[in-house]
Amino acid sequence: MINNSTNKQPPIIHLWNDIHIEVTPVPVSQLNSLKPSESSAAIRERVIAARAIQTERFRANPGVHCNAQMGSKLTRQYCALTDEGRSIIEMAMNRLGLSARAYDRILRVSRTIADLEASPDIQPHHLQEAITYRSLDRDSWGK
Repeated sequence: MINNSTNKQPPIIHLWNDIHIEVTPVPVSQLNSLKPSESSAAIRERVIAARAIQTERFRANPGVHCNAQMGSKLTRQYCALTDEGRSIIEMAMNRLGLSARAYDRILRVSRTIADLEASPDIQPHHLQEAITYRSLDRDSWGK
């Protein structure tokens, strides 16, 4: 049984709380595409590398092993944004009506996306991708 207290959840449960997406059917044209996709083995290697980056990042923080476990202080420390990044997230917060809680979640997911690309900094495209994963936070969702 999983304990629902925030500090006791396994890392994957934290990640699920940070990502909300609506899954839509894949168009037939994409199914018929000859463009090769990334193999599961390659994805696995990127995930292992990203987890190693996170383990190193949080070695001095007992109880924190991955980005999903960061509190507000660590999120601010490790998820610094450029001016362009701040503009992007501000625009998303205003246009999509996202909550204050969604702000930290977007930053944590952005950091994870950057880690998957072995990028030391959060780039605007990492932030934009993370914002798309918060689609269920929109004020208009389900209306």
